[in-house]
Amino acid sequence: MSDRSFVDTNVLVYAFDASAPVKQQRAWRILAEDYRRLVISTQVLAEFYEAVTRKLASPLPEADAERAVNALARLPVVATDAALVVAAVETSRRHRLSLWDSLIVQAAKIYGCGQILSEDLQTGVTIEGVTVVDPFAA
Repeated sequence: MSDRSFVDTNVLVYAFDASAPVKQQRAWRILAEDYRRLVISTQVLAEFYEAVTRKLASPLPEADAERAVNALARLPVVATDAALVVAAVETSRRHRLSLWDSLIVQAAKIYGCGQILSEDLQTGVTIEGVTVVDPFAA
């Protein structure tokens, strides 16, 4: 595995969530300090746009969210294709994960990431050779 880190949607959303200033600051630090090591997927790009325009207490204007998606799309992006979905279904069954979480795990695995940065998966657990790290854990 490489020193690459797959970034789950929640980390990116916190960068734009003024209602959680401590997490917002940590998310921006990850983006600033680790930018060259970060990997995302098409799923993360889509979920990010949906979350920042519709789920935040103060949603981003759609044009700002589009600019953010364009900036994030400069990271290495794993495409969600049929092979990824098939692998994720198997991972979901084997590890009792949601399909959405399994897509994240498989995208990280395909790119050779050593870890997934997420607060939505159980921190410290290694799934399919990729270790989950909660970047917001104290």
